[in-house]
Amino acid sequence: MLPDFNRLKVFYYIYQLNSIVGAANRLHISQPAISQQLQKLEAELKVSLFTRLHKKLVPTAAGERLFSLVEPFVERLQDEIIHIRQPLDRPAGTLRIGAPREFGKEYLPRFCHEFRQKYPDVMFNLKFKESIPLLTMIKEGKLDYALVDVYFNQRELPSFPEIFSIDPLLKEEMILVCSQEYYQREINGDHSLRNLLEKEFITDEDDPSILTMWYKHHFRKNPENLNIVMTMDSHEALISALKLGMGLGVATAHLIWDEIQRGEVIPITTAKANMVNMISLVQLQDKVPTLTEKTFRDFMITRMQKDEILERFKYSRDEILFKDRRPQ
Repeated sequence: MLPDFNRLKVFYYIYQLNSIVGAANRLHISQPAISQQLQKLEAELKVSLFTRLHKKLVPTAAGERLFSLVEPFVERLQDEIIHIRQPLDRPAGTLRIGAPREFGKEYLPRFCHEFRQKYPDVMFNLKFKESIPLLTMIKEGKLDYALVDVYFNQRELPSFPEIFSIDPLLKEEMILVCSQEYYQREINGDHSLRNLLEKEFITDEDDPSILTMWYKHHFRKNPENLNIVMTMDSHEALISALKLGMGLGVATAHLIWDEIQRGEVIPITTAKANMVNMISLVQLQDKVPTLTEKTFRDFMITRMQKDEILERFKYSRDEILFKDRRPQ
């Protein structure tokens, strides 16, 4: 059992000041009360912490060892408590934000930098992971907010009850693509379900869920036994593998748009519009946000609506270009 923490504080000041009187003055407690707390601590630990020589206290070996444990904790607590006590009149302290890897690396550092220019007392702890780990971290109180890829309605959040508050921010188009060489050799204009199911696939997720969702969106079919030749945890690596001609993969349109325009990769289109992934700001539904959290949330929502951000996501108007860029 851990000893009473209040008694450890009393012990810390007795040892540091080498005086019961000094500890009583520092803690604004009577001397008899200080002596009583020390006696109770010694009884609790079943060891003497000081040798009493007239009016002088000499630490025993047990007292020396206990102080070596207590001192770093108390001094670290004194240094850190200022960061825990956030001011009420301005944003301050640490914000814990999660995001999808590629989206987070692309946008969050610049948003955090802009926010700190306005509120320099705010610090950030960023985590880049997939949706389910991010939602789990929010549920466990390890994140204040997360930007999450949401392919589903709030009621369909997998494995979780309705405990989240979701603010939709941006729509990403998700497209199935391959290299021009792979397209000419394996696809050659045949975008039928039967032909596509026979091809090789690569994915930047641990499971083929993104590929499954693409097929369900475009063909209303749940594919079985896809020939997945490589998985990875980087969208950049996925794009590199696609350009090398390793197979088909689902990519984020705005992250691969330059390659599409150069003809390095070819989108696989169907009669249906592209699959949409919603980037949403997620937090616990019943959580009362701090001033810092509320200010950053409002800043993030406003920042996402700036023209230079929105323009990168407006690709639906260019869908016809996808079809026109197929090799003849």
